[in-house]
Amino acid sequence: MKKLILLNIFLLLSFSFFTTTIFAHDGHAVPKPKNLDDFLASFKPLGWNIGKTQIISKKVGDNLHVLFGTGGNIAVSIGDDGVLIVDDQFPALMPKIKSAIGKLGGKGIDFAINTHWHFDHAEGNIALGPEGTWLVSQANSREMMKQDHIINLVVTSYEQKAYPESAWPDITFDKTMQFHFNGERIDLMHFGAAHTTGDTAVIFRGHNAVHMGDVYNNSGYPFIDAGNGGKFDGLIKFCSKTLNQIDENTVVIPGHGPVSDYQGLADYIEMLTIIHKRMMALIDNGASLEDVYAAKVTKEWDKKQGNPTGFINRAYMSLTHRVLIDKR
Repeated sequence: MKKLILLNIFLLLSFSFFTTTIFAHDGHAVPKPKNLDDFLASFKPLGWNIGKTQIISKKVGDNLHVLFGTGGNIAVSIGDDGVLIVDDQFPALMPKIKSAIGKLGGKGIDFAINTHWHFDHAEGNIALGPEGTWLVSQANSREMMKQDHIINLVVTSYEQKAYPESAWPDITFDKTMQFHFNGERIDLMHFGAAHTTGDTAVIFRGHNAVHMGDVYNNSGYPFIDAGNGGKFDGLIKFCSKTLNQIDENTVVIPGHGPVSDYQGLADYIEMLTIIHKRMMALIDNGASLEDVYAAKVTKEWDKKQGNPTGFINRAYMSLTHRVLIDKR
């Protein structure tokens, strides 16, 4: 009898293993990685041209501004304690960024918080670190900056080389930390893997504003860096938990695109939640990536958000590998 029971348990476990691995795959083909100049050339139609970039500022509050250039949006806090920025774009743009900060009344950059480790938000560390700026990030982002990584955007890819030690964050945190700077509390919060494994929401409590990095993309569909641990369901969780930290009057600064608000973030979460539900229904029935493309799971939003191919590809990669890992 004991042998029969053990046999049944073995068969049950074996069946469970094989039925959950039917979605497993080695990932999809990665385009040949480009160097930074060639990679940025791919984005010139979107206005990514470092040589011609003009830094534009938008006032959020008396001491808080957003700078738009090439790469991720930069939040700037200026006051009696000095200058704190969130994200720092590219080293070649640093003279223009500093000039824009100077026109706003700032002198130098005392702290730079990275919302995550991707080059278009953190490459400016290479210029700021050696100058003595204190660099801050979630712990996972610092680790990623210490190594080479391929960032696969599906239509193209970029090999982000390890940063020099002087560009690694000096201060890191795991889940939360606080600044008390320029007369307000600034909360840094990490809610798990989302766009990357090291995302940070930066909440300026005195100004009732939050910078979300690329967890919230207001210029198209989000990019989920599934090849480096990003998770689609984690993206929804991160946005939802951030929404719970703010209110209807909060200014929401996305990683890319125009400044938004509470409702904009809520609508973004609703869109992602519906798409996630549709994709999981297909995946649970054994759908391939091509099947998900054909199902047009994003059709209501494509006119506004743009081509969903890369988003669906990385979301599928995230969800199928996640199904396998969790059920093992």
